[in-house]
This record gives sequence, structure tokens and C-alpha cells, in this order.
Amino acid sequence: MDEFMQAAIAQARQGLAEGGIPIGSVLVKAGQIVGAGRNRRVQENDPITHAEIDCLRRAGRIGSYRDTTLYSTLMPCYLCAGAVVQFGIRRVIVGESRTFQGARELMEQHGVEVIDLDLAECRNLMQEFIQRHPDLWYEDIGQL
Repeated sequence: MDEFMQAAIAQARQGLAEGGIPIGSVLVKAGQIVGAGRNRRVQENDPITHAEIDCLRRAGRIGSYRDTTLYSTLMPCYLCAGAVVQFGIRRVIVGESRTFQGARELMEQHGVEVIDLDLAECRNLMQEFIQRHPDLWYEDIGQL
């Protein structure tokens, strides 16, 4: 596992420690992390603050996003996949998609390369959270 996915996992773990949903994300440009975020829906009482959105907000205006790679511990949902497509991010690397299939097809239909690492660490983090907090999870994915 590379340093960027490790940074995304660290964001997910920090979110969990804050009482939130353990999903983390980093944006990489030219081999450097330019933004890092985590799902802060619970912490900020904001339904839009998914990890990828938080990450993009924290990256700020960086000009073109075409030469960036977005790392996420979980397959992005339609909201976050829409942001990927909108900003022209060409590559998304995810920790896992077994607990949530997300919007892979949408991204791929728009020319985004999606790589699913299927990491046990990411899967276990989500499975444990979902088991302990199903209400927060189903709220997060809009199925409450």
C-alpha cells in the first residue's frame, strides 16, 4: 500500500475518532498531497461533507485537476463521483467497494480510471462501523 492510501486511511481513522463515519480521502498532484479530508457529516451536521468533497474543499483552487489522482478509502458515491467528473479528475484509487459499490460505472463512463485495491484494512474499518452504527451509515448513503 502506498503512502497516499495510508494518508487516506489516517483521515478515515481520525474521522472515526471524532465520532464520524470512517471514510478518508486525499488528492495528489505531482507526487504531493494537495488536499486531505474525511467524512465530516456527523461532526459538522452537514449532509454534503463527504470525504472526497471535504478533500477537494481543503485542496482549494489548484487550477486544473486533470493531472490529479483522488484516493478514497471507499468507492465514491454519486455525489462525489459527480465532483470527480465535473473537475476532470482522471484517476481514482479506492481502498474497497465491497461494503458500498458506489458510482464506479458513472466515473468510468466519463473516462475516469478507477482502481479498486480491495484492501482488508478499509473493508474491516467500514464493516465494523456499519455493524456498530447502522443508523449513521444508512443516513450517509441516503437509505435511512
